[in-house]
Amino acid sequence: MAARERVTIREVAAQAGVSPATVSRVLSGNYPVPPATRTRVLKAAHSLDYVANVHARALVGGGRSVVAVILRQVTNPFYAQVAEGVEAEAADHGRLCLVGSTGGDPRREMELVQLMREEGAGLVILVGGIVEDDAYRARVSRYAHALQGAGSRLVLCGRPSSDPALPAVVVEFDNEAGAHALTSHLVSAGHRRIVFLGGLPGNSALDARVAGYRAALTAHGLADEDAHVIDCGLGRGAGQRAMTELLTRRADFTAVFAGDDMVAAGALRAIADAGLRVPDDISVVGYNDIPLAQDFNPPLTTVRTPAEELGRAAVRLALRDSEKLSAPVHHVLGTHIVVRDSVGPPAPHREARSTGGINPHDGATSSDRPALPAAP
Repeated sequence: MAARERVTIREVAAQAGVSPATVSRVLSGNYPVPPATRTRVLKAAHSLDYVANVHARALVGGGRSVVAVILRQVTNPFYAQVAEGVEAEAADHGRLCLVGSTGGDPRREMELVQLMREEGAGLVILVGGIVEDDAYRARVSRYAHALQGAGSRLVLCGRPSSDPALPAVVVEFDNEAGAHALTSHLVSAGHRRIVFLGGLPGNSALDARVAGYRAALTAHGLADEDAHVIDCGLGRGAGQRAMTELLTRRADFTAVFAGDDMVAAGALRAIADAGLRVPDDISVVGYNDIPLAQDFNPPLTTVRTPAEELGRAAVRLALRDSEKLSAPVHHVLGTHIVVRDSVGPPAPHREARSTGGINPHDGATSSDRPALPAAP
C-alpha cells in the first residue's frame, strides 16, 4: 500500500473557509477563536484526517520527540521490564517516553495509537503476544500505514508482523527455540511425561512455545501422544486452578512446563497444597525469568527472555532506520535457560503409576478454560 500524502493545514483551512493562521490558532488552543469558527475547523480537520506536522510544531514551540509504548498491563513483570528498556533507551537518545495500557481491549489499543499519532509521537511501540486473527491483521496494517503517513514509525515488540512487507519494525525473541531447549532439559533429566500448562490457542507467543515443546519431544523420540497441552491461559490464578484440577485427575506425569513464570507460581502453590514437593515429586519449569522467579520455593528453572533488551532494541532499531519509514525491519533476539532447583529426576512412585502415557485429550476443555489475558 502506497503512503498517503500528508493533508496540509491549507487544505483544512480551505474546507473550513478560514485562513491557515486561524486553523493553527484553533489546533494549538493558545488563542481565543469564536466557537462557530472553532467548530468548523475541527470538523474539517476530522473529515480530512489531518495530523499536525510534529516537526513544524517543534520549530515554533520547542519540545522533544516522544516514544510511546503501549502494553497490555503495566503490572505484569515481563511488560514492566520491556517498558523499562524502552524508557532507558529513549532517555539515552534524548526522547520522552509515554506509557499506556490496554487491558487487552483492541478498541483501547486503537484509541491510544490514534492519540499518539495525533500527538506526533515519533515511535509507537506495541508490546506482547497477540491472537493473530483477521481483525488483528487489518488493525495493525492500518496502524503502520497511518503512522507512516504522519511521519511516525510503528514498532511491534514481542509480536510478529501481520505482513512481512508492512512498514514497521519488528523486534521479538525466539520463543520456539527457548521452549525446545527447556523441554530438552527436562528430557535430559529423565522426564518423559511432561505437561505443558498454560496454552492459549492463537496467541503468537504461546503457540510458539507449544511448538517448541512438541518439537523437542519428537526430537527425543517421544510419540505425539506423549505431548499434553492444557489450554488454561496465563496468570498465577490460572496456573493454580489448572494444576489443582490436573492433580485430582492424573498421577502419571512427572514434570510441568508452565507457559510463563506466573503460571509456574500458581502450579507451585497447587502442588504444595496437595502435600507434594518440587522437585521431589514433580519438577516445574517456567518461562521469562521474571525477577521473583529466583525467590520462588524452590527457585525456578526457567527461560530467560531478554525483556529489557527487547525494549531497548525496539527504540534503537527504529531510530536507526527513522529515515526509511517504508522499509520493514525484523530483528530476533535469543533466549537461554537459567537452571535452578525446581528440576530433579522423575519420582519413581509417579512413574510407577503410569498407564503408558498421558492422554492428550484429558486436558481442560473449551468450557472450563478460564478467560484470561494473552501472553507476553
